[in-house]
Amino acid sequence: MTTTPPGSLFHRLEPLLAQVTKPIQYVGGELNSVTKDWAGIEVHWVLMYPDAYEVGQPNQGQAILYEVLNEVDWVLAERVFSVWPDLEQRMRAAGLPLLSLETHRPVNRFDVLGVSLATELGYTNLLNALDLAGLSLRSVERAEDEPLVVVGGHCASNPEPIADFVDVVVLGDGEEAVLELSRIVRDWQAAGRPGGRLGVLERLAGTGMFYVPQFYDISYAPSGAIAKISPNRPGVPYQVRRWILTDLDQWPYPKAPLVPLAETVHERYSVEIFRGCTRGCRFCQAGMITRPVRERTLPVIGTMVDHGLSSTGLDEVGLLSLSSADHTEIGEITSQLADRYQGSCVSLSLPSTRVDAFNIDLAAELARNGRRSGLTFAPEGGTERMRAVINKNVSEDDLIQTVSTAFAGGWRSVKLYFMCGLPTETDQDVLAIADMAHRVIETGRRAAGRRDIGCTISIGAFVPKPHTPFQWVGQTDPETSNERMRQLKQRVRDDRQCGRAIGIRYSDGRPGLIEGLLARGDRRVGRVIEAVWRAGGTFDGWSEHFDFDRWVRCAEEQLTPLGVDLAWFTTRERPVTEVLPWDHLDLGLDRNWLWQDYQDALAGRAVHDCRWDDCNDCGVCPEFGVDIEIGPSGASLLPLSVVTQSAG
Repeated sequence: MTTTPPGSLFHRLEPLLAQVTKPIQYVGGELNSVTKDWAGIEVHWVLMYPDAYEVGQPNQGQAILYEVLNEVDWVLAERVFSVWPDLEQRMRAAGLPLLSLETHRPVNRFDVLGVSLATELGYTNLLNALDLAGLSLRSVERAEDEPLVVVGGHCASNPEPIADFVDVVVLGDGEEAVLELSRIVRDWQAAGRPGGRLGVLERLAGTGMFYVPQFYDISYAPSGAIAKISPNRPGVPYQVRRWILTDLDQWPYPKAPLVPLAETVHERYSVEIFRGCTRGCRFCQAGMITRPVRERTLPVIGTMVDHGLSSTGLDEVGLLSLSSADHTEIGEITSQLADRYQGSCVSLSLPSTRVDAFNIDLAAELARNGRRSGLTFAPEGGTERMRAVINKNVSEDDLIQTVSTAFAGGWRSVKLYFMCGLPTETDQDVLAIADMAHRVIETGRRAAGRRDIGCTISIGAFVPKPHTPFQWVGQTDPETSNERMRQLKQRVRDDRQCGRAIGIRYSDGRPGLIEGLLARGDRRVGRVIEAVWRAGGTFDGWSEHFDFDRWVRCAEEQLTPLGVDLAWFTTRERPVTEVLPWDHLDLGLDRNWLWQDYQDALAGRAVHDCRWDDCNDCGVCPEFGVDIEIGPSGASLLPLSVVTQSAG
């Protein structure tokens, strides 16, 4: 927070770039990047994704907020990503702080540092960025002229493990939240900054829509569980509410995303065709915390695609959502977009598709321009009993029929996503995955009349997350999960008929245990994060940097004196009466409904999708005065001539 425009420090950074890998990622200047006159701006943001440029730059949330903020004439938004260890070492040796990407100004000279938290294993990167930027690590120790550290994203639904390090937490959708936060900061500055740093934090907390952790006290019972979460000053609400964006057609972002200079994990124009999901998969935090479903209409999607492609030169379009094939007009979207770009180099893609939402016509439209990649489905559980527990209401016969149709239509490979360590899971539930893959290969060979059919099994470790029906379960220990993976690989190897056609990719269960600690931890876990960081831990989401033993050692050192341990936060089953660290954060989900859904899971009872069935009384719509926003609208794609004229 400064009135004197800071200068660029690129002249000090540039000599270091010749000594590091992928130096281009630190240069900036990408197509569609925005720079503004610092002196003419009232609120200066720097947006951070706490991972490497190649991972963070394609992030949809950051791309949206970058444009939303920069469209306001009195707001500026620049970007910053985590610095790889090779450059970090040289920057520290040279006394060079963390810099923004657009103008290479020190991050500590901005008004707001906004951080998107997509994965818990990025928390050490957050602490490293704060330190490299020259910011005080703890919010209560920050000086008046230090930026407000604001975090959002899915991990912010339980920010307690990092509560001591952040100033403000945004729950839910960020578009309106960042604009309102900017207005509050501007008004506070214009009024002469009354009350100093605490004054603006009080203004934010008083809205009931911004969570300021330092304004809440946590007390603990002798058992180690939380006894009480309560505000520690007047005007601070007992609960903080979530932001929900409605009428997505009025927010067609990103319009002109940045075109990366360095290679990134995704290089495509991504359009979010709807937000939210009510399929009710009990393991899925994203689906639970983004309710209700809000669709964009076909004309708006088409306009976004055309503007996005013309402004970037990209040739792949990703139709994104949590379950894209569930859009009420997905057939029209894919067929009309395929018609529009017929004969061009533009291709369409969907994320993994539900078996019961897939049809061969949809797949054919996606492959019309010649890019026929493998199909991806996510059964998640190896047996029908397991799928009933997680509310993934798809039978194995449905899957076999679907892949038979696909293989008969010319596809040659399929990828299947599963999870290991789910509640009530047994060894047989996991071994059944091999049997399912065997049936897929056999079916594919018969349907295609050839033997060059492939099936890849991809298996991730299940991590219980807050605000889901499984928030109370004990996490499966990594030894059990890894042993089940070993048995599964052996079962595939022993399959003489189909084993060679089946590939297996699975993740080690140990990072999942640490993710579980961070996902359901409370403020005491912050000590562990800081200890790991001080012991050299960064980039924990990367297998080559993750050190399980370091996390275990630091957890033991920091938690044992407090009467709890790593297992207490992870593999322990919680009783329904226990106060959970996130109970004061209102995402709209009725706690009793979540518990009942957990009981339904244990009984194998299905919960239907409220888009096409009766309301399930999850609580979100009446709590926030919102509703499902779905089609069909009956509208068609606008001709390109009309789209081009409207853009002009």
